[in-house]
Amino acid sequence: MADATMFRDGVLAGKRILITGGGTGLGKEMAEGYARLGATVYICGRRKGILEETAAGLSAKTGGTVKAIACDIRVAQAVEDMVAAIWADGGALDGLVNNAAGNFISRTKDLSPRAFDAIASIVFHGSFYVTLACGKRWIAEKKKASVISILTTWVWNGGPFTVPSAMSKTGLFAMTQSLAVEWGPHGIRLNAIAPGPFPTEGAWARLSPGAANRGESGSGNPMGRVGEMPELVNLAVFMMADGCEYMTGQCIAIDGAAHQAGTGTFSRLAALTDEDWVKVREQVTSANEKDKAQRSV
Repeated sequence: MADATMFRDGVLAGKRILITGGGTGLGKEMAEGYARLGATVYICGRRKGILEETAAGLSAKTGGTVKAIACDIRVAQAVEDMVAAIWADGGALDGLVNNAAGNFISRTKDLSPRAFDAIASIVFHGSFYVTLACGKRWIAEKKKASVISILTTWVWNGGPFTVPSAMSKTGLFAMTQSLAVEWGPHGIRLNAIAPGPFPTEGAWARLSPGAANRGESGSGNPMGRVGEMPELVNLAVFMMADGCEYMTGQCIAIDGAAHQAGTGTFSRLAALTDEDWVKVREQVTSANEKDKAQRSV
């Protein structure tokens, strides 16, 4: 990631921020951006080895402090234990980024309850557990804080072929708007970012298998390209930094106007045949097996 040069050095100095799903992908990029600008960053996830490797690498790269803490946010008690450990490690957090997610493309009629729960338990339940665990402590301590949830543009126009994620992300949008009102008197802000395509290895393997080979990396986007990581990081820094405390309850899209142009969903997948879907499921399963193997490290 390029330096976040649009911000002055140290703009996040003194802040303590937790990023769920921070070991890879968008979470890792945001962790680097925050650490580079002076924050102490905690990253959590289920894959301890990858978290520790990321934390050590980002600390060395940025000269900042990035700490790894393994946690399965699907388990409410595990979340409580993690948040208590963070508070004990140096005091209250100043910010939380609900970034942990799971998703894959599938015809809804092919989904099992277990497949639905695999997404909803992370995105919907897990994000709420972490937000609640932090929020009740902030309120008790009269501590101002900021929460950012990473959503999708499907919260506005639905998500065909990604229904579990679309439902869960829309629920987080409702949480963002609701708690902005409920917790506003306590000085706690809740906002959200809805990214368009920002290619990461994990997401691309489950959402656009073979896309690069089909020339779809920027197809349909009015700007003709996918997002660049520093663009997303700059928005995440702005929303976390001091100076915009009057902004709360908002979700900002960063997708090159794709959803306004009607290209922000997977509606094109309606043209796939049964044989095509067999291949998609095989590719998604392969990506999932690789992910499970890494969790055991």
